[in-house]
Amino acid sequence: MSSIVVVGSFNVDHVWRCETLPVAGATVAGRYSSGPGGKGFNQAIAAARAGASTAFVCSLGSDAGGAMARELASQDGVTVVAESSNEPTGTGGIYVDSHGRNTIVIGPGANFTLSTGFIAAQQPLLAGAQVVLAQLESPLESIEAAIAAGHAAGVTTILNPAPANAVASISLLRQSDILTPNETEFAGLLGRHVGHRMEADDVAALDGNTLHGLCRQLLPGGTVVITLGAVGAFVSHEDEQLRGDTQPYYRVAAESAQTVDTTGAGDAFNGALAASLAHAPQAAFNLHVRFANRFAARSTEREGAAASMPRLTPED
Repeated sequence: MSSIVVVGSFNVDHVWRCETLPVAGATVAGRYSSGPGGKGFNQAIAAARAGASTAFVCSLGSDAGGAMARELASQDGVTVVAESSNEPTGTGGIYVDSHGRNTIVIGPGANFTLSTGFIAAQQPLLAGAQVVLAQLESPLESIEAAIAAGHAAGVTTILNPAPANAVASISLLRQSDILTPNETEFAGLLGRHVGHRMEADDVAALDGNTLHGLCRQLLPGGTVVITLGAVGAFVSHEDEQLRGDTQPYYRVAAESAQTVDTTGAGDAFNGALAASLAHAPQAAFNLHVRFANRFAARSTEREGAAASMPRLTPED
């Protein structure tokens, strides 16, 4: 059995690197490249390169993009469990500026055809994992079915509630042991499920006690890890479930990096966090977060999404 099962999306990424990001009405010159991406695939490759036995559950078209996914996954030892789709394999259009900042447009294609029936057929795989990791670039009901299957079997479930414009139901949140939003996603979840409105840019500046209180309202029974980019991460645990830590909430500083491209950094963090948890489930949670931070920092030092994932294990 795979120690980590990632359920999610695969995209063929089309990337333009330019001095500044284009604005409405503007035309800018850039350098083009193409390669694998999609949050699910990025996280699966990250988990595998962080040393975990990994399976990737997804939906792929019968086209060159689907063949690319299978071929590249095999190179990293990732087992692809794919539902066949009549839709084209997903695509992403990415613009990256000279500071490594990016904007992304997704064409979901086959990703949006991942069915609950196919997920149900993977119940033995999901129940036999150590960690089930999912995001929100696939149908909500299918992601919820996958997380529910893992949760019912006592598997550690991680939900990365991304992208920020996707809707995560309260039932999905409640079946997630660990929630990993960035500040934009966290602010959106607070507004939707807690009724607390705030700007994403204000999240990192909140004092620890206030931020912990908001996390407890959002996910009373689980752990919330807010990824804050260059500021690091904030961790909030349920008071009765500290996951080996000595305090219910704390901040973890970001690792230094010579950043070239931030595309996929959040995915790097999630895949590495899952791998570390599977590698040493009894270790203090802060050690897993620190490893994930280090892994994500290294991923920003190379161009690309899945291709930028470093080969770095929790033992390094």
